[in-house]
Amino acid sequence: MMFQTEMLQFSTGALLLLLPWFGDLVLGEVSKDFSNCLDFFYQNTPPKGVRETGYQPICQRYKNQYHFASLYNRQHRAPLYSAYLLSPADGKRPNATWMYEPQLVFSRASSEMKPFNKSVDQNVIENQAVPQDYKNSSYSKGHLNPSMHQKTKENREATFTLTNIVPQRPSFNSGPWSLLETKVLRRFKDYCKGTMYVITGAMPYESGARWINNRVSVPEYMWSAYCCPSYNTSLPESVQPFFPTYAAVGRNDRNSGQEIVPVNVKAKKSVRGYDVRQMSLETLEVILSQRLAMPISLFHGQCQ
Repeated sequence: MMFQTEMLQFSTGALLLLLPWFGDLVLGEVSKDFSNCLDFFYQNTPPKGVRETGYQPICQRYKNQYHFASLYNRQHRAPLYSAYLLSPADGKRPNATWMYEPQLVFSRASSEMKPFNKSVDQNVIENQAVPQDYKNSSYSKGHLNPSMHQKTKENREATFTLTNIVPQRPSFNSGPWSLLETKVLRRFKDYCKGTMYVITGAMPYESGARWINNRVSVPEYMWSAYCCPSYNTSLPESVQPFFPTYAAVGRNDRNSGQEIVPVNVKAKKSVRGYDVRQMSLETLEVILSQRLAMPISLFHGQCQ
């Protein structure tokens, strides 16, 4: 009840009728498909096998430019995945100015993500996560498309939209998962000769959804996969398994079972249970297909 009261205090006006999932989005970058931002997918082809019901494609637009793509679940108030082109940052991580997607609510709103103001329209609260959701939740705002995988200042700023964020345990987010992001970045710099396509997403609990503030879905696992079709053919033997594709799954719940990701009992206590298992793209797709009950294929032709 207290949370509901706080949410109502954000409202700036009378409630408007909510739009259906796939309304008449005349001006928007939120639409039925990714037709305006296919460049972020290998061979201009988004993942196949994902049922459209309940998921909303978003071409993430900021300062009159597309920066990446996300597949969003309005009911969960969280993305299933974000797809982007990896490009090492040319500067520091920007100060977090959290933003939202107006057109998840209003069909004729601005086509760009907007920063949250002190007061937030009730329709935005109904359709998307808001910063208040994370307050005192024990979860951090976990990027799917991390800011330091983006080259320019504008690219990095664009990642700070809550439609690119899922709840992550802080020890996992800043620990093993951050190390994985660093490893992928290093492989790109050392061995990838062209574009690296990355898709990073969240995996819900198999049974019994978890929520923060009864609003935002908490993933049990995080997953990520990349496709680098053009790479150094003189790869060291130890690196060869990582190209042209590779993937990983990480534990966002240290108490989960070990059927997907085993626990390293020798890990430091602060990160024990937040392990990351690296694996082939094929193995990840099998796991996702079983968990999401969808025959998912992430990269066209397996990035061959």
